[in-house]
Amino acid sequence: MKIVLASGNKGKLREFREAFGPELLGMDEVTEPVEIVEDADTFAGNALIKARVLSDKLGPEYLVISDDSGISVPLLDGAPGIYSARYAGAGATDKENLRKLMAELKARQVKRTPAYYTAAIALAGPLGEYVVHGWMHGEVIDEARGEKGFGYDPIFIPEGYEQTLGELDEAIKAEISHRAKAIALARPIIELLRKRS
Repeated sequence: MKIVLASGNKGKLREFREAFGPELLGMDEVTEPVEIVEDADTFAGNALIKARVLSDKLGPEYLVISDDSGISVPLLDGAPGIYSARYAGAGATDKENLRKLMAELKARQVKRTPAYYTAAIALAGPLGEYVVHGWMHGEVIDEARGEKGFGYDPIFIPEGYEQTLGELDEAIKAEISHRAKAIALARPIIELLRKRS
């Protein structure tokens, strides 16, 4: 059984290859671009849509992995949530999304408030569909700090730390991140599916 990641993102492919091995294929290595409409109202739903569409296209010899992730701020009724990548509008850059979230905090005169990242990893293939979740809790602040990471990392302080993900060493982030936790749960399922295929 071949394993393919439902993403053409090079950074994401590198991260998943570190977890699942160099034999993990990127979507663009096995098929032409596929249009996927992510219209579910949960991270799990959107991850499953991506995995299912690619699995249906590729057939039973492939196990497809996909993920959907984002940040939620309870003070903002859970926003940006599933709209994290387009919080400032369709096609918004990371910096535009980050600026919008900081502006929302400043408009409420809030310097820091609880927040959490969610990662949902979906698997789809001939032996069924599976979804696992990972979370990272902490706080968001109203000023960006640090140049590491991406997205909302410069304003997110993980629980137990004083630095933002933009300031913390990448090795620490790799251990505590929501995606790392979800990957750890997905790994034994993938191993089991490999043995059964």
